[in-house]
Amino acid sequence: MLATETIKVTAPFDMPEICIPDFSGMPVFNIVDFGAEQGSKISNNIAIANAIKTASEQGGGMVFIPEGEWLCGKIHLKSWVNLHVAEGATLVFSEKPEDYLPVVLTSWEGMECYNYSPLIYAYECRHVAITGKGKLKALMDVWTPWGKRPKRHMDALADLYHQAAKYAAVEERQMAYEGANLRPHFVQFNRCQHVLIEDIHIENSPFWVLHPLLCKDVVVRRVSVKAHGHNNDGIDPEMTQNMLIEDCIFDQGDDAIALKAGRNQDGWRLNIPSKNIVVRRCHIVCAHHLVTLGTELSAGIENVLIQDCQFDGQTDYQDAGNLLYIKSNERCGGYVKNIILQNIQAKKLGGAPLVIETDVLYQWRTLVPTYERRLTQFDGIHLAHISADQAQHLCRIEGQSTAPIKNVSLNNINIKTIIGVDIKNQFVEDFSFA
Repeated sequence: MLATETIKVTAPFDMPEICIPDFSGMPVFNIVDFGAEQGSKISNNIAIANAIKTASEQGGGMVFIPEGEWLCGKIHLKSWVNLHVAEGATLVFSEKPEDYLPVVLTSWEGMECYNYSPLIYAYECRHVAITGKGKLKALMDVWTPWGKRPKRHMDALADLYHQAAKYAAVEERQMAYEGANLRPHFVQFNRCQHVLIEDIHIENSPFWVLHPLLCKDVVVRRVSVKAHGHNNDGIDPEMTQNMLIEDCIFDQGDDAIALKAGRNQDGWRLNIPSKNIVVRRCHIVCAHHLVTLGTELSAGIENVLIQDCQFDGQTDYQDAGNLLYIKSNERCGGYVKNIILQNIQAKKLGGAPLVIETDVLYQWRTLVPTYERRLTQFDGIHLAHISADQAQHLCRIEGQSTAPIKNVSLNNINIKTIIGVDIKNQFVEDFSFA
């Protein structure tokens, strides 16, 4: 019988205990015993799928990837299964889009749709894990050109946006057509509960790297990610609750940790906030920002604690931005409340420890119209015990006159060199700095 581990996380809010699976002592299903052969993608696909199916049907177990390099296509996990990649083992994921068909229910930048399968995908699973000191690696030959976003891709984004804004049935949102080029996530747990991702190293990704979507009870620990492609956020919890991210290393081409909660009408329709999320003792080697909230936050984000992290960020090819960057726009609605960032050490910041912007639309500003105007409500953003070598500001907040940012505090913020104005705020109520 599968055991469980219960984790108690201390936080300045009511943080539920997190229950995750413990696969120690469970049967081991070596993919070699199911016909896996190094160099044979077809054999490996069949072997991994059969090992997962057998482990799940027999009440749970560890699907074991032994030392060596194993080329494969998509991997679909099932309940009661731990995909364990041993030290010295590498799962190499094909760059061919056809290897990620047929389509699955997924999402793209906060909008649900049917698209190419994530490279590793779990849907409505319970007690499921990815562990081991091995490596997951994506080949990028096709995904990199897809990231350039030509006109057909932008037209596809607009098409999906219009469908979501008009509440079209998700089954009608078929996005894996020629030229749409909506790149798949690397790892997506969709509507899962009791999820563990532990010790694994991930290299490269077509899109967002780790994406728990509509999940509960999730732990990500001692994971290292290095992915410098387009939209390569390290981890994007979306409409996910009761989550711990600890002792991880992120080396990203985009944000390290990006909290999401659905885009516009899809967020309002699903109406499940991201909440009770703790991030601690993580090292960000390189990223645009340490933690970002939004712009997809329409179902709301609340009760978030980020503490005891190190943000290097600055490299020869990329400037670090902000420690906490919160962004929304007139289409988002939703809310952000009770966000705490404390005990953070940083080097050179191109921005500030805290930046909040409420008019961030990127390509959407001219690509598609505003169907319904809803402003985001902000209440309770708190930073304490922050140090950095350099920053542009201590804080920059751009609220709206009709929806001011409320209850923001900065305590013990130590920046050695500030290039611009210390505090640059507009439409903020109950702001304190000490």
